[in-house]
Parts: sequence; C-alpha cells; structure tokens
Amino acid sequence: MEQVKVIVRTADQTRKAEVEMERSNTSADVMQAAVDNWALPTDTDYSLVNVSTGQVLAPTQQLAKGAVEDGNILEVQPVLVAG
Repeated sequence: MEQVKVIVRTADQTRKAEVEMERSNTSADVMQAAVDNWALPTDTDYSLVNVSTGQVLAPTQQLAKGAVEDGNILEVQPVLVAG
C-alpha cells in the first residue's frame, strides 16, 4: 500500500500532527481520527481542507495523488450552521 505523509491540524491551529497514512484512507477517516485523538466536539460536523491547494476534500474522497501530496497541510474545519 502506498502512503502519504501530511500535516493534519485544527482550524484554530492549536493542534497539529505530522502523520503518515495509506492513500486508501478517505477524508472522513482523517476527520474521525482527529476527533478521536484530539477529543474534538462530536456534535459538530467537520470538513477537511487541503490548505496547500485550497481544495475541500469530499468525505468519501481518498487521499489520492493529485488531491493530496506529501507535505500538504490538511485542516479539520468545523462546519458552521447558520441559525
């Protein structure tokens, strides 16, 4: 299995980790790992943004070449719901 090394951080940049993941992982896998490892609120929806490219990764999107490259910064951002 091919792997990719990325930096995952929270939108407020208080938490950050350099991780190596299988390219078969999805954006949802990355977000769930961040919620679990960093005890982020579970009643919030999140999106994953590749800050290096400015692209929002769909939850089902894999960390494929072209979408995510070594050294990219992936940011877990809360989805704000207007009320």
